[in-house]
Parts: sequence; structure tokens; C-alpha cells
Amino acid sequence: MKLQFSRKTLGIPYGIFLILFVVAPLVVIVSYAFTNGTGRFTLSNLTGFFADPNTLGTLLYSFVLAFVTTCVCLLIAYPVAYVLARFHWKRRSVLLMIFIMPMWINFTLRITALKEILTLIEGNLAFHPFLNSVIGMTYDFLPFMILPIYNTLEKLDGSLLEAAADLGADSVQAFLKVTLPLSVPGIVSGISMVFLPAMTNYVVLDMLYNSTYIMGSLIGSYFSAYDWHGGSMIALVLLVIICLFTLLTGRDEENARGGALL
Repeated sequence: MKLQFSRKTLGIPYGIFLILFVVAPLVVIVSYAFTNGTGRFTLSNLTGFFADPNTLGTLLYSFVLAFVTTCVCLLIAYPVAYVLARFHWKRRSVLLMIFIMPMWINFTLRITALKEILTLIEGNLAFHPFLNSVIGMTYDFLPFMILPIYNTLEKLDGSLLEAAADLGADSVQAFLKVTLPLSVPGIVSGISMVFLPAMTNYVVLDMLYNSTYIMGSLIGSYFSAYDWHGGSMIALVLLVIICLFTLLTGRDEENARGGALL
């Protein structure tokens, strides 16, 4: 009997990996989220999520923290990416590596070093917990905002700017009408890579002495208290929010292709 080999066969290991490490854990989370301690189906975990002011407050705080962090990263990353992409310096790759280099260092070591610097400046980190969390998040996720914007701007066709200049547009108009709209896919990609992890990265808050819970630490507290049903429901709700955000940003990125205006 002759064995036939096809390219679909190469997808079998990946399919097995998805089933074991993606589908199976998700099934477990869903089963715990919609059951009680006796294993019976219930919606009390779902209604309890939206009825608990502490849970909703944590969700709101997580959203605000992630939103502010994303805005700060965008305000810093776009000018940096624009300068690196549009000005053809001989050492441009070296400058880009300087901004990316923190990603090569251990996360805990980076935040510990930042904590020491903030302690020297502020004295007591407990006085400005939200500000310190934003600084820590920005320091951690800034490269993830710079890279996609830089890649988009670096591939921008320079003839489009020349055409805009030939049509009478000054540098500001060319930026607003050509460069900025064409860089939207990179901006959307950067926002997705910063906003979603910032909603759950509670390690930065813990290391910078911010005692406020965000969604990641709230889920951890439920599982630490052996309330797997409540923790699974919070994780499931957060997963739905992340999926909706990803779908919306993915659609915006597709609409932005081809130079669609903001």
C-alpha cells in the first residue's frame, strides 16, 4: 500500500496543539463558569459579575489604566517611529535597536530597575500608584507600539508625498492627508498589542506598590481563594471583551488599507 503525502498532513501537529492547549482549556473554563459547586448549570456567576460593584469597578479601572497607557505609548511611539522611518540616517538601525533593546532584558529586572529610579525621584511609590503604573506599563509596552508603526511608515511610498507636494500640499497637509491615514494599520496593530495586555498585566502594579486590583489580579484572587467558578466567569467575560476588541480593530485595519481617511 502506497502512502500519499499532502501539505495538509503538516497541519496535523498544529491541530493537535490547538485542541490540547487552546480548545480543551477553554472548554474547562466555560464549564466552570456556568456551573456551581455541585456541578449543576447556573447563570449566577454571570449575573454576579454584573451585579458586583467591586468587579465592575475593577473592570473600569483596568480599562482606564489600559486606555491611558495606550494613549501615552502612542504619543511617544508615533514621533519616534516617524523620525526613524522618514529620515534616512546611516545609523537608523542602531537607533531602532536602542528602543527595542529593553525587550531583550528580563521583565522583572526591568521593572525592578524602574522601581529603584522612581523611588529615588518620589521617595514613596505609594503616593502616586496610578501614575507609576502608567509609567511602568508604558516602559514595558512602548516597543510593541513603535515596531508596527515603524514598519508601516518605513514601507510608505515616497512618491505619494511627492505627488501631494506637486498638488500644492504643504508638509502639514501631506502628513494629515497621506502619511497619517496610510499609517493607520500600524497604529491599530500597536493599540491592540498594548491595550489588551495592559488590562491584565497586574505584575507591574504589584511591583510598583499599587494595591488596586485590575482584571488579571482579580482573576488570580478568585483562583487563590479556590473559587474557580467565579474566576472562570471573569476570565470568560474578559475573553469576550478581548475578542470583540480584536474584531473591531481588525475591521478598522482592513478599512484603513488603501489610504482611507480617518
